Amino acid sequence: MKIGTDIILIERIEKLVKKYDTQFKQRFLSAKEIEMARKTESIAGLWAAKEAIAKALGCGIGAELSFLDIVITKDRKGAPSFTLSQEAQKIHQIKDSSLSISHDGGFAIAIAVITH
Repeated sequence: MKIGTDIILIERIEKLVKKYDTQFKQRFLSAKEIEMARKTESIAGLWAAKEAIAKALGCGIGAELSFLDIVITKDRKGAPSFTLSQEAQKIHQIKDSSLSISHDGGFAIAIAVITH
């Protein structure tokens, strides 16, 4: 089992959204994630979640895993989970995972737990 965490200042994401809007969002979010994340806090939470997942996988965002290889969804109760692209899943072979995302006090934080 591996754990990854990430925290980000929501204001940092807000500045990027204001400056680049859709172009920024499309660099790290799928179309469904863009629809799901309407508030800046939610966008920051998705950023933190993808970073936390990459850290839990031990590779970071780069050659083995891109932001777009990770797709975050929410169940009907609002609990987040994620899947990897087929190519990334072949590399990382996740057996089980858990994801938590929260925001408060100007920060968004995420924790990912992954079993290989």
